[in-house]
Amino acid sequence: MRSAASYLDTASSEPLHPAARETLLAAYDRGYADPRRLHGPGRDARLLLDNARAVVAECLGVRPDEVTFTSSGTEAVHRGLLGLRRGPGPVAHTAVEHSAVVHAATWAGAALELPVDRLGRVDPATAPSDASVVAVQSANHEVGTLQPVAEVPAGVPLFVDACASMGRLPLPDRWDALAGSAHKWGGPAGVGVLLVRKGARWLNPFPGDDRIDERASGFENVPAALAAAAALRAVVEEREEVNARQHALVDLVRTRVAAEVPDVEVVGDPVDRLPHLVTFSCLYVDGETLVTELDRRGYGVASGSACTASTLTPSRVLEAMGVLTHGNVRVSLTRDTTAATVEGFLEALPGVVRDIRTQVGL
Repeated sequence: MRSAASYLDTASSEPLHPAARETLLAAYDRGYADPRRLHGPGRDARLLLDNARAVVAECLGVRPDEVTFTSSGTEAVHRGLLGLRRGPGPVAHTAVEHSAVVHAATWAGAALELPVDRLGRVDPATAPSDASVVAVQSANHEVGTLQPVAEVPAGVPLFVDACASMGRLPLPDRWDALAGSAHKWGGPAGVGVLLVRKGARWLNPFPGDDRIDERASGFENVPAALAAAAALRAVVEEREEVNARQHALVDLVRTRVAAEVPDVEVVGDPVDRLPHLVTFSCLYVDGETLVTELDRRGYGVASGSACTASTLTPSRVLEAMGVLTHGNVRVSLTRDTTAATVEGFLEALPGVVRDIRTQVGL
């Protein structure tokens, strides 16, 4: 059986946190009923749902009535962004936003892309004053660069996709609506978190429902929401130690890859970044082949911004940054990734890249 420590793709999904696992199993015994009902099981489910909302609010430093649980981070993004839109102005978003933001902006029919520099960072001054809503992520999901969210000009509704950073870093101070995704911090999949600032002019952009929270629709997954809250609390409590350890390991990867792999470009901000994530690109190497060969050696990494069953598309994020897109590898550490695992990966990588280049005659 492959060791979980060799899984290096937490930017896609973090393994379930032990706190979430324990809570999830216990919550299934009490959280199965409809929390709208007045009978005992319904009141139990409502209590658990309220507790989950209160824990998430405390961990994020927001009000409980600003917290909504959705069925995914993507749903939270769509509801948060589209619900803020006001007037006929464009839906402005950075060129490196997650596809969930891009799809929502395109669906709205008025998308406007804001350029970024080679580190993947937007200039907040480029946000147009006539935008109906501006979307700026807290941190990039592919290269880890943090965005200057606080510098986005006031006066225009601001949506922040914080799926890549929620729990790992404090929330930015400036936002009107914000989204997170539980499986990114070690909660169960199928739980998104939508925050809508008290007083923000947000309207449900989709058909309404008669659930407890008017910002959501469908039957609440109470056990999963409670497990997500338990994982978030654990992650926040341990993040100072985990972040310091991951920062050091990522610094090691950035240094060694640049020194030991010819024709490679390590991308993203080297300092102002997510603690657990590093991305680099290898010239003359196919990304899909590189991922496959690293997987054969026990290291699960990601490449490209999207994939199908058989192909990896070029990274839209890297293209927007104007950096090398060939042979792109994203390494993102788990809370349990050890120095030995990172050393093993760094020892394997140069030979894998060399072999692939040799096979294509380079």
